[in-house]
Amino acid sequence: MSGARRDAFVVFAKAPRPGAVKTRMTPALRPEAAADFYRCMLEDVLEATAGFARALGAEPVLAVHPPDAVRELAGLAPADFRIVAQRGPDLGRRMEWAVAEAAAGGARAVVLRGSDSPALGASAFPAALGALDEADLALSPDRDGGYNLVALRRPAPGLFDHPMSTAAVLDDTRDRARGLGLRVRTLAPSFDLDTLADLELLAEARRADPRLPCPRTLAWLDQRDLWKLALV
Repeated sequence: MSGARRDAFVVFAKAPRPGAVKTRMTPALRPEAAADFYRCMLEDVLEATAGFARALGAEPVLAVHPPDAVRELAGLAPADFRIVAQRGPDLGRRMEWAVAEAAAGGARAVVLRGSDSPALGASAFPAALGALDEADLALSPDRDGGYNLVALRRPAPGLFDHPMSTAAVLDDTRDRARGLGLRVRTLAPSFDLDTLADLELLAEARRADPRLPCPRTLAWLDQRDLWKLALV
């Protein structure tokens, strides 16, 4: 990174391989269909994040898991992205590494987002960066007790040193942050698409805003008439 220091927007993503993604949507969706759905979400998230980064002068980064999928996912990402392999034995360590890697490259602030929240809008990013004017950590809660966006002013070793992907992960991260002396801000909530029931949340969001930044995701569901699965 050259010139003035920029913020980094890091997308955490998995390779869209059958049996490795959206497993909570199977067996109602076959593993191949679940992987195809995830690929649509990922492509939407990458395109939207690239646009958000350009608008705010940030660097978009794609953090890939597993490491052997770097070339595979690089083919899905807009040219703006810098591609890195995630490093660490578990999700928490990989998140900590991603923050440290971006900061070492000169990022002023680091925003991590998942690839399961394609409806997350442009306003989330300036809100996260704005929160860091007065806080060290900002979190956008997910409805399942986790979060889909985390912003940090600087690396915070140990912040994610607790069980991840649980219903208590938001509270656990806030508790760890306070134990580390970090000031915490909670942002507006959003939602991940982890289960078929979550499709109803996406349908509600679409009714409220037909311009959601996830056209591939919506088209994939429309073409297969899968909205009814939210009610099963």
